[in-house]
Amino acid sequence: MNLFTYRGGNLQVEGLPVADLAVRFGTPAYLYSAGTLRTHYERLATAFRPLEPLICYSVKCCSNLHILKLLAACGSGFDVVSGGELFRALRAGAPAEKIVFAGVGKSTDELEEALRAGVGMLNVESASELEQLADVATRLGLPLRVAIRIVPEVDAKTHSYTTTGTRQNKFGVTIEETRTLFERFGRHRQLTLCGLHIHIGSPVYDPQSYVAAIERTLALRDALARAGHAVDTLDIGGGYGAEYKGGESPDAAAYAAAILPLLQGSGLKVVLEPGRAIAANAGIVVTRVLHVKDTGSRRFVITDASMTELIRPALYGAYHFIWPVAVGEHVPANYAPEQPFEGLTVCDVVGPVCESGDFLAKDRALPPVRRGDLLAVFTAGAYAMTMASQYNTRPRAPEVLVDGTEARLIRRRETYEDLIAPELV
Repeated sequence: MNLFTYRGGNLQVEGLPVADLAVRFGTPAYLYSAGTLRTHYERLATAFRPLEPLICYSVKCCSNLHILKLLAACGSGFDVVSGGELFRALRAGAPAEKIVFAGVGKSTDELEEALRAGVGMLNVESASELEQLADVATRLGLPLRVAIRIVPEVDAKTHSYTTTGTRQNKFGVTIEETRTLFERFGRHRQLTLCGLHIHIGSPVYDPQSYVAAIERTLALRDALARAGHAVDTLDIGGGYGAEYKGGESPDAAAYAAAILPLLQGSGLKVVLEPGRAIAANAGIVVTRVLHVKDTGSRRFVITDASMTELIRPALYGAYHFIWPVAVGEHVPANYAPEQPFEGLTVCDVVGPVCESGDFLAKDRALPPVRRGDLLAVFTAGAYAMTMASQYNTRPRAPEVLVDGTEARLIRRRETYEDLIAPELV
């Protein structure tokens, strides 16, 4: 579901024309739909309500303070993976007890920040980290609830760069080592080792992958109980899918239908860490065509958006649907790469960055476009702005939040002065 729709052949976000927003805020720009964010959060909350879970939105996927405040108002907690994300979540007004701190390589400073803030849970990812955390907690004399992220040995069948549930990945601790860590630290004076955490990758389109991972985690919970270690919290991670092409992702109810039977009546506090399932379809990048160039063998549509605004295609070969903002009769029915229109031309949609890998789409059939036209890059609410860069000394684009017929600038466009400010030392 999203609130980006064509009306009269022109794309709108909620109640506002995208073309008007492009004039007002310039291009490239990130446009977000507040209504879509709220709806996606509520659908997850409703689907998993029988578990009364703590839903911790994954800050890394879209971290703007205004979006975090919007989700906090919906009741969301936050999944953070750095001191900077913890800072953002606290600045957004999130109660510390509704923050879960994960991440494979936390520094001593970050552990201190988590302890001083009093986060609800810290997910440990190695024996070395748990030793480090124990030292810091003892030195500060502060308590902390701790979960161990285990390796459930489940292949989520996603891109090799974003699968995280096997021994071939850098994340987590094996089930065998987890037992040892509970023996070593299960009765620590400052640390309450009381949780297990899994995260198998993203996006995960098969709910049975979660079933396999949770079943193995519950078996470990039972084994730990027999050894005298009480586990009261299970963080089942995130990775729930979003619609990039249309129809490929189960909805929240389908994920819940597979997971609920495993956890209802378990007595466990359950944590979820959704990110893209909430934010991905809630955002687009709007970009203007700078040039159309034919080389004899390829047609290039050169836009003012690039890999610095959306690196996913270059990094993962990720697919994003791209279509003109003003389309006349060419209104797409879905986000599929094949559209049932005549007169389309196969193009590469590329940016101005000096890399051959700077592309937003390859071999994409588009309606005729010309210099000055606007294009929308869909499903760009997650892992777009948060992965943006200033490569080629390009100022980062603005972020705009649309709520009904109101549009607010929630991050201004950077200036050239912003780019050099940290260097004026």
